[in-house]
Amino acid sequence: MPAVLAALGDETRLAIVGHLSRCEDVGMVCGQFHDLTSKTNLTYHLAKLREAGVVSVTPEGTRRRVTLRRADLEERFPGFLDTIIAAAVKSPLMA
Repeated sequence: MPAVLAALGDETRLAIVGHLSRCEDVGMVCGQFHDLTSKTNLTYHLAKLREAGVVSVTPEGTRRRVTLRRADLEERFPGFLDTIIAAAVKSPLMA
């Protein structure tokens, strides 16, 4: 839990989770997050989320598809992700 909380404690990473929650079935490719931050910062933030077990990143040719690990998080921390998504939607970066 501490690693997940630390990863979600950043406003940009919280916004990434909010964006991913809108298209959980298919995920998003990295290029769809460029309105949040620079390419370098995005790589850093996605790595932090991946290391904490919040997202998974799957290579697709030259692109990377990012998806929420909802099932894993729900199993470990029931209801937690829904609470985080509700907070992410209120984030200024989601406007």
